[in-house]
Amino acid sequence: MIKIVDYGMGNLRSVQKAFESLGAEAVICARPAELAGAEKLVLPGVGAFRDAIHELRRTELDKPVRDHIASGRPFLGICLGLQLLFDVSYEDGQWEGLGVLAGTVVRFKDQPDLKIPHMGWNTLEMTRSHRLFEGIPSGSSVYFVHSYYVVPNDESVIAARTEHGTVFTAAVARDNLFATQFHPEKSQAVGLRLLKNFANLGCTHR
Repeated sequence: MIKIVDYGMGNLRSVQKAFESLGAEAVICARPAELAGAEKLVLPGVGAFRDAIHELRRTELDKPVRDHIASGRPFLGICLGLQLLFDVSYEDGQWEGLGVLAGTVVRFKDQPDLKIPHMGWNTLEMTRSHRLFEGIPSGSSVYFVHSYYVVPNDESVIAARTEHGTVFTAAVARDNLFATQFHPEKSQAVGLRLLKNFANLGCTHR
């Protein structure tokens, strides 16, 4: 079963419906005890980093998220759920993230004619192979809505890039962890293929 972390920020039902359309069982969970032993875990998110990390810690959902990733079971972060994995965000201040991946979250630099937030379809440049991209060729288009992007310290975790004024990380992958800056649930056939790939992943417990 796929469990979706509910910390009060995110289009949870859209993610759940996307999995259900693929025939995958997905439930929304708001209590730490409900996440224990999850076969697969999804951390979505829409909104401000500061509010999101505060809610994760207030609800004590941060620990089961870290524990799940450390266990070797499949994990998927979406949009803000990607950014929360990193050390620190500079969105309206400086905020400590989950620290699962080393790196920072920064804002797009203002440029003439560059629209911020970045909102719309962009093509992916795959930088490495990964099971989540099976059947998804480089150059596929996916949907983004964000003003900030991640800068990993270790570029080997970058699975895909795209460009909006600057080249930035569109997806990361490390062992059982996978996360996207784009929204698979809004990316039509390409996004559904990615979610199907995630739903079909096996578990490798550590």
